[in-house]
Amino acid sequence: MSSPLYVALDTPDIDRARAIAQAVRHHVGGIKLGLEFFMANGRSGVREMADIGLPIFLDLKFHDIPNTVAKAIQALGPLEPAILTVHASGGRSMMEDAKAAAPLGTKVVAVTMLTSLDGEDLHSIGLQRDPHEQVVRLTELAREAGIDGVVCSGFEVAAAKNVWPQGFFVVPGVRPAGGSASDQKRVVTPRAALDAGASILVVGRPITKAEDPDAAARAIEATL
Repeated sequence: MSSPLYVALDTPDIDRARAIAQAVRHHVGGIKLGLEFFMANGRSGVREMADIGLPIFLDLKFHDIPNTVAKAIQALGPLEPAILTVHASGGRSMMEDAKAAAPLGTKVVAVTMLTSLDGEDLHSIGLQRDPHEQVVRLTELAREAGIDGVVCSGFEVAAAKNVWPQGFFVVPGVRPAGGSASDQKRVVTPRAALDAGASILVVGRPITKAEDPDAAARAIEATL
């Protein structure tokens, strides 16, 4: 079985992204490309990264009216990403249309709540202060919409799995024990996230900013 560890290459610099991916390719299960990378390098950049031979998690977090999201995902179809993200707060119809528009082998997962947010942030945008409750509600909505799974923090993944035993759970904001949390507010260790029910773990800076990214990836993999 391939590693559940995906490395987040959140950089607009394709040479740097390629160098890190090449360095860690034997110790990760895939690579996550986000907005910075996509805005700088577009579809051709994604194709170039796919040539390395690892599954591509295209993390663009679509959030718009259903028709717009469906057409955007159709436009990405030829890239055949392994995983695509939408925002669960876009609603059930948007998620249904996103799944219908995605290539057959692509998993569509919905972001429940960004790991950079906490209860105070929720309150400031007019929602209940409880991140746990928000994640569970949106997980249930994603399950009803017929997509593949959700993105949630390691703190909520056990509760999400409880309401959706067959779901696919992506856990970002994962930090090795003793690592810096950076701008993330709700972080857990890779092992704890996996034990709680994560299907894949997304790790960025602890690998990409390490002096030896391959050694960092190996060290994390060893804890799994």
